[in-house]
Amino acid sequence: MQQLQPYLEQNKERFLNELLDLLRIPSISADAQYAPDVNRAAQFVAAQLKNAGADKVEVMPTKGYPVVYGEKIIDAKLPTVLVYGHYDVQPADPLDLWNSPPFEPVVKDGNIYARGACDDKGQMYMHVKAFEMMMKNNALPCNVKFMIEGEEEVGSVNLETFAIANKEKIKADVILISDTSMISNDVPSITTGLRGLSYVEVEVTGPNRDLHSGVYGGAVANPINILCDMIASLHDKDRRVTIPGFYDNVDEVSKEERDAMANAPFNLNDYKAHLDINDVLGEKGYSTLERVSIRPTLDVNGIWGGYTGQGAKTVLPSKAYAKISMRLVPNQKSEAIMQLFEAHFKKIAPASVKVKVMPHHGGEAAVTPTDSIAYKAASKAMETTFGKTPIPLRTGGSIPIVTMFEKVLGIKSVLFGFGLDSDAIHSPNEKYGLFNYYKGIETLPYFYQNFAEMSKES
Repeated sequence: MQQLQPYLEQNKERFLNELLDLLRIPSISADAQYAPDVNRAAQFVAAQLKNAGADKVEVMPTKGYPVVYGEKIIDAKLPTVLVYGHYDVQPADPLDLWNSPPFEPVVKDGNIYARGACDDKGQMYMHVKAFEMMMKNNALPCNVKFMIEGEEEVGSVNLETFAIANKEKIKADVILISDTSMISNDVPSITTGLRGLSYVEVEVTGPNRDLHSGVYGGAVANPINILCDMIASLHDKDRRVTIPGFYDNVDEVSKEERDAMANAPFNLNDYKAHLDINDVLGEKGYSTLERVSIRPTLDVNGIWGGYTGQGAKTVLPSKAYAKISMRLVPNQKSEAIMQLFEAHFKKIAPASVKVKVMPHHGGEAAVTPTDSIAYKAASKAMETTFGKTPIPLRTGGSIPIVTMFEKVLGIKSVLFGFGLDSDAIHSPNEKYGLFNYYKGIETLPYFYQNFAEMSKES
């Protein structure tokens, strides 16, 4: 695959400009007003797959946003790689914290700043360009299929139905996903585990209308005060979640694996400095790396109610709201956890308020094998381009479709990400390094080569 390097060097500027064009499309799947832009992003990806050399490129409808499909079958007897990615992005709020407009990408200090730069447009687009390099140089060693969706950031709610209906079309030997991160640019790693997710919204209602806080304050329950009390009670002094049954099925990681995790490069002082915090906080008895990977959590993602405009308005609000996410570990089921949460949250509410719990989306935790041909192919590819063997590492994010793919298609995934935890995904000033973008494009063809060769030998 070394013969591809000159092609990469000659086309770097074009590869970057194409990605910048994709990043200019505000494909926010969570907000219906951006529906035309989400669909426009799908058309962009389809066009680029065609230009790269894919056959049978389709923008396939679902009940939500479409799935972009394309393939290149060079020999039915050869193994097939299914590339998964997504073209939708998170909302850009709060806009006032961005140093530059989120959908006007800026290249600065070796980074691309834009919403979706790392999650997942930059990482997904690496695969399109790596495929182009192999096609233009007659170097594609096995079959490849692409399945790029537009609803990952809202829970991939229609993807399982799509996968079941198109099971034969997307049939493959392995799924290749770049939607995760590495330890650092000089310490490569491959993600081998992801947490699951259960996401809910809660509504607490007190009086039937907003009230004058002077006339009614102290006599009528304030939903915001009540909601804060209820949320505070969801953790104990050791930062363990207090929902009964929450930990019943938690997969306890062995001492051997915890010891191996402890060997991963990590500097707590650098971690705190990067986040501008004086100390970390989490479940007692676990390290920072363990808290964000092998332990379940509960976090408030948003809270609101009453008057939040400029100046003062002395109201006792009728309603208060919060969005709450629970990250889950193997053996915890998202639906069961949601039911436990709902029962507990309603139970702890005082009689002075009414509580509603509204589920949003969820997914299961996933652990991928490190002894598979596909993992070994990815590891060897990174060793070739980074000069170091990558470290297998569990991380804290959620990609619920990994377990869905295994259930529906019966195949495992390789989580082959090139981002960094410092890339501020889901946050203002999201970025993706030029080094990471180009290194991904350089590395992916080696995965194909290794996977084809190792599959032949097995």
